[in-house]
Amino acid sequence: MVGMKTRYLQVSLEQLCFSSHKMAFVSGPRQCGKTTMAKLLLAQRPFGLYRNWDDVVFRRQWVKNPSAIVPAPEKNATPLIVLDEIHKAKGWKQALKGVYDTLTQPADILVTGSARLSVYKKGSDSLTGRYFHFRLHPLTLGELEASDSPAPDEVLAALFHRTQRPTKSALTAFDALLKFGGFPEPLLGQNERKARLWRRNRIDTVIREDVRDLTRIPELGRIEMLAALLPERVGSLFSMTSLREDLEVSFDTVRRWTNLLKDLYYVHEIKPHHESIARSLRKEGKIYMWDYGEVPEPAARFENMIANHLLKACHLWTDTGEGIFELRYLRNKEKQEIDFLIVRDRHPWLPVEVKLADEDPSPNWRRFLPALKCPQALQLVAKPGVWREHTLGDTHLIVASASEALPYFP
Repeated sequence: MVGMKTRYLQVSLEQLCFSSHKMAFVSGPRQCGKTTMAKLLLAQRPFGLYRNWDDVVFRRQWVKNPSAIVPAPEKNATPLIVLDEIHKAKGWKQALKGVYDTLTQPADILVTGSARLSVYKKGSDSLTGRYFHFRLHPLTLGELEASDSPAPDEVLAALFHRTQRPTKSALTAFDALLKFGGFPEPLLGQNERKARLWRRNRIDTVIREDVRDLTRIPELGRIEMLAALLPERVGSLFSMTSLREDLEVSFDTVRRWTNLLKDLYYVHEIKPHHESIARSLRKEGKIYMWDYGEVPEPAARFENMIANHLLKACHLWTDTGEGIFELRYLRNKEKQEIDFLIVRDRHPWLPVEVKLADEDPSPNWRRFLPALKCPQALQLVAKPGVWREHTLGDTHLIVASASEALPYFP
């Protein structure tokens, strides 16, 4: 597996933002490749600059005169200004608005951050209409195997007509992703000892630095304990009551800390879809790790891997204007469940079940499909060499190896 030359968001940033000189905000987990992507975009420009809030010289410059970051214009060339982690600055949006509104020559501005950029917003958004926000994910099988990011209807048409055939490279990449996770450094390095060290350092940075930057919470040790407990809860109903008992803190404290870890792209939660589903769960979510390499149990890790692939597609399609895509799951009070459901503009679009090795259609399909009214459904297995097609009522169901189906998704 070779290092990445481009990332899947680069074309969208150029087409949707820089073509009309809107600012681009890109957030995502620490070390998922935001800085690398920004520098790749810079390399394509005749001139530009990269500034990081951790640089003391830049911090002083920004405090004194933010507009001083804009380089002198060059003939027939638009600069790209990259501001990394600028959201840590007090009043950063108002200052950035001043920079943007007083530009005398066109300049493209890219703002990147490892926390949700909206977390730092208080009151009304002073930058409304001046930027688009995108979420960058770690690497997935589709990004490793393909050079484009297909639209949602293109994905379904290609997948259910099986326009691609299995490749050895996709199977190799799938095994690597399942073993090391999707973050570039451990995935591309493929060294187990170094991956463990990288993971430990990343967790420490998120807890000790990012939590400190975002809040004044003194109990960092307890938040570390919470982070250590979460990988074992992947894929099951998320019980804050259980965590409250383990951590010996209040329910509200667990909720606040969990929301903080969501804001810092450490975990994400998937909520149930209950519309038109009889006796459906309505509140209880399921928690997943952004770095599923942390998940010890094989079936839970595989489910987490699928969750992250599907969430990436939902975020990309939403952020690039294809519609509002959300990732949900299905479960009723009889404990019958379908692991995932992609919802498009509030309507069920593609249900996805995950099985480690079971090639037979899940019996739960017959319980949920009539209510969903989805013409297509997908069941993914970790086992290679599987591709079976079934008709369940009005639904075309494919049971397929994840290594063969996931390359269709962006």
